Amino acid sequence: MDREKKCEWKRHRVQALWALLTNSYLIGFIQGKIYRGRLKNLCVPGLNCYSCPGALGACPIGAMQAVIGNWNFKFAFYVAGFLMFVGALTGRFVCGWLCPFGLIQELLHKLPFPKKIGAFRGDKLLRKLKYVILAVFVILLPMFVVDILGQGLPYFCKLICPAGTLEGGLPLVLMNQSMRSALGGLYAWKNLLLVLTIVFSILIYRPFCKYICPLGAIYSVFNPISVFRYRVDQEKCTGCGVCEKVCKMQVKPMKNANSLECIRCGLCKKSCPVHAIGEVKLKDEGVRHQAEKV
Repeated sequence: MDREKKCEWKRHRVQALWALLTNSYLIGFIQGKIYRGRLKNLCVPGLNCYSCPGALGACPIGAMQAVIGNWNFKFAFYVAGFLMFVGALTGRFVCGWLCPFGLIQELLHKLPFPKKIGAFRGDKLLRKLKYVILAVFVILLPMFVVDILGQGLPYFCKLICPAGTLEGGLPLVLMNQSMRSALGGLYAWKNLLLVLTIVFSILIYRPFCKYICPLGAIYSVFNPISVFRYRVDQEKCTGCGVCEKVCKMQVKPMKNANSLECIRCGLCKKSCPVHAIGEVKLKDEGVRHQAEKV
C-alpha cells in the first residue's frame, strides 16, 4: 500500500507542476484578465480552459470547437494534427499525468466519505456518454448550429464544461464588476454542473473523465496503438488479480492492459508482485514485426 501511495503522490507532483507551468501568467489572476500573447495560439495537451486568467495556452477542445465553427481549415488542421500526434504518442497518459482538472478530481476523491462508489450498474454504458458529447457538442453543434454570419459557438464550453467554470468563469467574475452585473441563468446552470462535479468527484474516482470529457474520448481511441502503452508478460503473470483491485478506473489489465479507460497512472505496474506489467518498447515491436515476416 505504501508503494502505491508513493507512486500516486509522485504523479500528483508532476500534475501540479505541469498545471503551474501552463497557468503561470499569475498577474492575470490579479488583474482579472486573460493572457492573449502568442503562446495562446498553441494548445496544451490537457483540458485547461482558455479563459483561465493564468493560462498560457489554449484548450484543444475549445480550439477544436472554434475552428469547426469558423471553418478556418489551416488552424483546424493544426488542432486535429496536434490531437492525433499527442494521442498516437501517449494515448490517455495526458489524462493521468498532465490534465489539471484530472488532478482536481483526484484530490477531491481523497476527501473522507463514509462510502465511496466504485463500479455500479450502468457504469459501462454511461462511459460511452463522453463519445456522444464529443460528437454532438464539440463537432456537430458548432458545425451546423450557426448564427447569421455562419459562426458556430463552442457549445461544450458554453453549456457543459465544469473545468471552464472553475478555472475561467469563477476567477473572471470575481475580479470583474461588469461581468458580475451581467450574470444570468446560464452562469447559474454552469455553477450547478460544477457543484455536481465536485460532489460526485468526492464519491466517484474521476467522474468527469469517465463519463463526460470529450478530450479523454479522443485520446482513448489511441490507447491500444499509441507508442507509449502497456504490455502484460503472460509468462510471468500469475492471475492474482492485484492489478485489477488497485485500478481506480476499473480496468482489468490482465485481459486488456490498454483499455480505452486506462489513464496510464501506473498503479497496476507498481502493484504487480511479479513485475509482469511494463511498457511496450520500440525494440520489442521491431522483433515482433520481424517474427511476423518470418
